[in-house]
Amino acid sequence: MSMKQVQVLEATKAAPNSNGRRTAGIQIERIRVAAYCRVSTDGDEQLGSFESQKAYYEQKIKQNKEWVSAGIFADEAITGTKVDKREGFQEMIRKCQNGEIDMILTKSISRFSRNTQDIIKYVRMLRDRNIAIVFEKENINTLDMNGEMLLTILSSLSQGEVESLSENVKMGLKMKMKRG
Repeated sequence: MSMKQVQVLEATKAAPNSNGRRTAGIQIERIRVAAYCRVSTDGDEQLGSFESQKAYYEQKIKQNKEWVSAGIFADEAITGTKVDKREGFQEMIRKCQNGEIDMILTKSISRFSRNTQDIIKYVRMLRDRNIAIVFEKENINTLDMNGEMLLTILSSLSQGEVESLSENVKMGLKMKMKRG
């Protein structure tokens, strides 16, 4: 029989924390989760929806012990086709670029953006930083393998829906003008 060697490790003291006390135990890293909410009109019904979206995400993040809130970012009564005009969205992206957010929750693709090019641009930029966007309605996590393909298809449909609605409104206005 061969004898195995055993190495004895000395206990080390924990480093002092900000209070000057030594702490022991396991440090648990939590995922810094942000949420993005947007409503496209400032009607009372939409603003009620806006407040309920914010409350929903605050509660959802608080209930998950592996998560810590990185903020609720929101834009009211602003179009979904132009991300550069949405201050809440831009602030969230800046925090992502500064390494302050690990994951973004949003209700749906259309709440995030109705412009396919913008969606793909931000998804890729955030994925390169290992930041996930979770689109709840469509059940897509952008860090999953099939996430980008599904997102491209669904965001194209969302963008097409906006363009069709815009054309219908323009056509209706032209018809009203013809009638006087």
